[in-house]
Amino acid sequence: MLKGLGGLGGLGDMAKMMKAAQEMQTKMAEMQEQLASTVVMGEAGAGLVKARVTAKGEVTGLDIDPSILVASEKEVVEDLIVAAIKDAQAKGQQKMADEMRRMTEALGLPADMKLPF
Repeated sequence: MLKGLGGLGGLGDMAKMMKAAQEMQTKMAEMQEQLASTVVMGEAGAGLVKARVTAKGEVTGLDIDPSILVASEKEVVEDLIVAAIKDAQAKGQQKMADEMRRMTEALGLPADMKLPF
């Protein structure tokens, strides 16, 4: 009767795949939470400006050396702030990519596979 469907073996494989997908979703949610609370530091001007950013890219703080806070250097300070934020965001993106690679490898997937999440 069910010969054409290959018996029930196919349903067991489907159940395993569904369970694996649910586990992956749970792990992805946990990783997203972890990345939201992971803070990376970026800097510019040899450390005169430092930016704190979550691994997801949210700026959480700045540290500006008071020696550069002179009205005549306003544009330089602005440029350093932008550069520090970009540096921190790049580090955050790298941290996220490393975590994704680690997760895909743990799931037995190719390290360079892009997950749709």
